[in-house]
Amino acid sequence: MTIPRAVTVLLCTTLQICFGTVYAWSFFQTLLVRQLGWTFTETAIAFSITIFSLGCSAAWAGAMLPRLGPRKLAIIGSVMFAGGYVLAGLALQMDFLPLFYLGYGVIGGAGIGLGYVTPVATAAKWYPDRKGLATGIVVMGFGVGAFLLSIVLAPILIVHTEGDLPMVFAGLGILFALILIPSSYFLSDPPPGYRMTAAGLQSMAQEEEESASVRQCISSREFTIMWLVFFFNIAAGISVISFQSSLLQDVWGLADPTIEPEVLAGYGATLIAVSSLCNGAGRLFWGLLSDRIGRVRVFRILLGSQMIVFGILMTESNPWVFSALVCYVLLCFGGGFATMPSFVLDVFGTRRMSVIYGAILTAWAAAGIFGPVYVGYIKDQYPDRAVIYCFMIGVLILGLGFSFSYLLNDDRARFGKPTLEGTLRRFGIPVPDRK
Repeated sequence: MTIPRAVTVLLCTTLQICFGTVYAWSFFQTLLVRQLGWTFTETAIAFSITIFSLGCSAAWAGAMLPRLGPRKLAIIGSVMFAGGYVLAGLALQMDFLPLFYLGYGVIGGAGIGLGYVTPVATAAKWYPDRKGLATGIVVMGFGVGAFLLSIVLAPILIVHTEGDLPMVFAGLGILFALILIPSSYFLSDPPPGYRMTAAGLQSMAQEEEESASVRQCISSREFTIMWLVFFFNIAAGISVISFQSSLLQDVWGLADPTIEPEVLAGYGATLIAVSSLCNGAGRLFWGLLSDRIGRVRVFRILLGSQMIVFGILMTESNPWVFSALVCYVLLCFGGGFATMPSFVLDVFGTRRMSVIYGAILTAWAAAGIFGPVYVGYIKDQYPDRAVIYCFMIGVLILGLGFSFSYLLNDDRARFGKPTLEGTLRRFGIPVPDRK
């Protein structure tokens, strides 16, 4: 059954909103530290495992998407994601950290990865004429998911369960299953040749002529530089996402030591919600802008402007200014995810998009290990200087990314010499026998 492409994008966005709740992790982190006695490093590892599993499974999903189709992958990912929350609830009930790593981290994270690639690639296929806008809308959903969890779902469940975290996690798993599985069932690719323009036909012809394998693309210079730039942008942003609540509470605590912990927690939750909206808005804004000024220019703006912001955040003591700057970081973080799918389409073509984009997302996995763990270690070892040290390292990370961005270009990658015969065959024109 084929449904209208606008409905398909709506379903894809719904999936992304649910999966994007992972970015509300810092809402739970302080609660886990206080109620279970786990350290910041131990809880950071849980989030890192989630993002690492996400990136690795996304790479596999990208390779399997042409074979399995969007419906099967989305359903599998939805079941794993929801099941991971339920298993995490059991782990909290048992106070057993390794089981929490397995449920929330490995199983839940892998479910996100399977589900993440599917909506992005599917939306791009339904909107070949406006791929930047389509992918921007879909990944915007992933960005605003943290708002849904931190302001609506988690507070309601915490009130109804009287702060029982095992019940909160289990309840979230059941709720996500009820939303995700039906939405996944209706996903499908467009029919062959759907809305193919002359430019699209030319692009497909170029892909046939170049006849590069996926291995050639992934081992190319273009892929390596794109992966590095993506990694540096994610590493800087995800280090802030994983601890934004506790970092803001530290800043507020220094500004006004008389504030009660419950009030500080409320401030942290509000920042998660507002910054998640910026994350979502950034995915739409930067995706549209990249259609106008190019993907490379957008990445340079993202990385260069964040270097300045991180430098200010190192010593910023005003909580309101601090919060506004964090929101800008999240705006840029989302921009990277909005721009990269279209960048992959531009450089490597539509036919290889899902596989190569999945491989690009391993940068997300690597950054998910690096960013939260180094921040967690700094908070445990240097609690009084954590804010300065975290953002100092962020400046270095962004500087590396900005430098590598000057090795990027928006041109289609060339792996072979185009031939007249390839073009003729692609359009069904008989090729004369040269014997």
